[in-house]
Amino acid sequence: MEGAWNKDGKGESIWDRFSHTPGKVLNGDTGDVACDHYHRWRDDIQLMKDLGIKAYRFSIAWPRILPSGSGKVNEAGLEFYSQLVDGLLEVGIEPYATLYHWDLPQALQDKGGWADRMVVDAFVEYADITTRALGDRVKNWITLNEPWVSAFVGYRDGHHAPGHKDLNEAIAASHHLLLSHGRSVPVICKNVKDANVGITLNLTPQMPASQSLADRKAANYIDGYINRFFLDPLTGRGYPEDMVKAFDNPMSFVQNGDMEEIAVPVDFLGINYYTHNLVRANEKDNQPQTVFREGAMTEMEWEVYPRGLYNLLGRVHFDYGFPAIYITENGAAFPDGRPVNGELHDPDRVSYIKEHLKVVNKAINIGIPVKGYFVWSLLDNFEW
Repeated sequence: MEGAWNKDGKGESIWDRFSHTPGKVLNGDTGDVACDHYHRWRDDIQLMKDLGIKAYRFSIAWPRILPSGSGKVNEAGLEFYSQLVDGLLEVGIEPYATLYHWDLPQALQDKGGWADRMVVDAFVEYADITTRALGDRVKNWITLNEPWVSAFVGYRDGHHAPGHKDLNEAIAASHHLLLSHGRSVPVICKNVKDANVGITLNLTPQMPASQSLADRKAANYIDGYINRFFLDPLTGRGYPEDMVKAFDNPMSFVQNGDMEEIAVPVDFLGINYYTHNLVRANEKDNQPQTVFREGAMTEMEWEVYPRGLYNLLGRVHFDYGFPAIYITENGAAFPDGRPVNGELHDPDRVSYIKEHLKVVNKAINIGIPVKGYFVWSLLDNFEW
């Protein structure tokens, strides 16, 4: 969104380093400019006002505030977000701020990144500085966006920054991300009067491709990997025993008191929902496979499946009991058509959003405390 990757004192992030490395991103694309929101934020707020938007969820770039990850504060970075918040409030738009959307300062990655426990103290310092600066006006705070992606896509699969391929690093990163969340929540509540604080997870329902025992076991494994490995510790259940066994990791990075800190009460859970998975056992290499039905698909090759959101909301509410739920991301990638007489007819996206809003309304009607819905996204962006 922001672009301005090295302007006004901003430090390098792991995504700056990753996208500047040849061969890492298709066509050599980078976020150097992106939507240029850093310079165009006034125009972007006007777009929001014209659309009638009442709430805007945005992320804060850690290296724009603390170029080295900790220590010296970049006042120009804080001023940018302060002006953005003031601009939103002036037109009646409620800000929802995410502290971490994957852009770890490269200086901290050079010391081990999320796989190293030192990053926890650095994140709490960052959360403290940022919420003290903005907390008089921003009441809604999300600590982390999709920690599963940060940990497993960044440290196991290598598809995202920092591009590592080490399962043990990914598991340690997961723990340190969750611990950073747990330790920062009390700090945010101390700094922000009447704070509304939560965390956002990318949750994806996992359904067996058939009712065979093998497929049901495979679906349960993927559910543990993507969903329960984060939901369970956040709600005081600890890490799922089946996943700890499957990972064959001693979890030696877990220290006394960590799990209690991770399970700190929050005001809400943010859910990013896009699709569901059908899972089939794979006897060849014992790695479950994701299969797809023949149905409407997005350009990401994700099935359009609103019912999955309804089922997910029920599971999160009835099984885990979060006091409130926000849909923090929901949307679909489709080819852009050409405007006709100045109007863009976009039936696929319109249908996607309508059908998902219907199931959200249905969930609310049976008592599930869904308090907000954010479409992904306001602008086309360089996505990571």
